[in-house]
Amino acid sequence: MQFGIFTVTDITQDPTTGRTPSEHERIKATLTMAKHAEEVGLDVFALGEHHNPPFWSSSPTTTLAHVAGQTSTLQLSTATTLITTNDPVKIAEDYSMLQHVSDGRVDLMLGRGNTGPVYPWFGQDIRQGLPLALENYELLHRLWREDVVDWSGQFRTPLQGFTATPRPLDDVPPFVWHGSIRTPEIADQAAFYGDGFFANHIFWPASHTQRMIALYRQRFEHHGHGTAAQAIVGLGGQVFMRKNSQDAVNEFRPYFDNAPVYGHGPSLEDFTQQTPLTVGSPQEVIDRTLGFRDYVGDYQRQLWLMDHAGLPLKTVLEQLDLLGEEVVPVLRKEFAKNRPADVPDAPTHASLVKAKYGDETPRQATPNANRGDNLTLGSPYQDTAVVEAAKPGSAFGPAATRKEFVR
Repeated sequence: MQFGIFTVTDITQDPTTGRTPSEHERIKATLTMAKHAEEVGLDVFALGEHHNPPFWSSSPTTTLAHVAGQTSTLQLSTATTLITTNDPVKIAEDYSMLQHVSDGRVDLMLGRGNTGPVYPWFGQDIRQGLPLALENYELLHRLWREDVVDWSGQFRTPLQGFTATPRPLDDVPPFVWHGSIRTPEIADQAAFYGDGFFANHIFWPASHTQRMIALYRQRFEHHGHGTAAQAIVGLGGQVFMRKNSQDAVNEFRPYFDNAPVYGHGPSLEDFTQQTPLTVGSPQEVIDRTLGFRDYVGDYQRQLWLMDHAGLPLKTVLEQLDLLGEEVVPVLRKEFAKNRPADVPDAPTHASLVKAKYGDETPRQATPNANRGDNLTLGSPYQDTAVVEAAKPGSAFGPAATRKEFVR
């Protein structure tokens, strides 16, 4: 089982001091937090994607590539990558590149996001959010598994003879988690492809998360990927800890009350009672987290949001210390008890390569392995004259160049 942290990258005023960090400060603090996660023994760091204030992370792959260069064991992920407003071709290329840069230490969580205006910003219609998510992932799935793709759909221009580069490391695509809080169709999409399903598990009661994961497990088995118990499940969550429980409550209360996501609503006491948010001692966090298994079954990944609502970096690093020193070692031991032998571990690049190749040498992409030619062979925007002019030995003159780009 993997344990880690995720960030939504909000830039929020600290309600106890009235100070708001700059974008630069917040970005550098997040990098420090990611490196510290590895130092204290956590497994995963996941980064959100947003294109609007008060969030800074508009380019997760750039940030994660930097983190990859500063770490050696940390699994890098997203929380989430917007499958609706990103071009699937660009996702395929960016995350394959990140695979190579990180030596395979990357997976990604796909989602529709929670900011309505992002759709028109990227030329899409929010009313088509679910069809976009389904169609775009169908294309992304193929781009990672087929050297040459011919494709047409509703929401983007067609592809003919297209090869996404670079090819996935070892010809094994990054593992995909489909993230959703409330949409059953996304749980079914994850099950259809045999991918992972990640329930954020912060805002809704346990009964809702239980129903979503039960649906995913049932559909995973229905689609023939294994038993329901073998489905790949991840959970989000948020905790705040101090040695003394009441100290944790007193310190966290002003941050909770003013949080941009859930502030100015239910009281801290009501929210912690009705949702998985846990504010208290490390032992309370251990007990609450172990209880998740009672209603979702054995699962593979637990991520916590640790830096939301204006918490200063010093406090966040102290929280990571408590996670690494007092909470996660106990959770690893307890979650391993009575875990059925047929429940899979969290997927990693090494395990996916082993599952595909066994003891054989993985395929490495070479120029000869890529059969597509994205410039001259079969593009719907070129005509025969341009293709002929582009062949070896032909003079690819100014007139042909103009014709290609005008068309």
